Amino acid sequence: MPGTRKLGRPTAHRNAMLRGMVTYLLENGSIETTLTRAKEVRSIAEKMITLGKKNTLASRRAALAYITKEDVVKKLFDEVAPKYADRNGGYTQIYKMGPRRGDAAEMALIKLVD
Repeated sequence: MPGTRKLGRPTAHRNAMLRGMVTYLLENGSIETTLTRAKEVRSIAEKMITLGKKNTLASRRAALAYITKEDVVKKLFDEVAPKYADRNGGYTQIYKMGPRRGDAAEMALIKLVD
């Protein structure tokens, strides 16, 4: 069930981290992070893209409430979401990268599908 992983952080820190990661993913198109974080980011990012596909004032405000940069919201509604207009979900892909040197955490690359 998405949104139930605690990621070893207090609630406020976890929410702030996920908001930042979703913003960065929509801004740049890909992120390299741990596998469990990538799975959480995927869930939220796909919801944001679905909001962008609706393209109403209410959906724009809902996206602005979560995404931390206004220019990223503009990019989401003007460029990213129209690209997926004929697609029903599955806007992101997660590639496993192998263990991280240091603590052997499973690393992953999450990127928007082209």
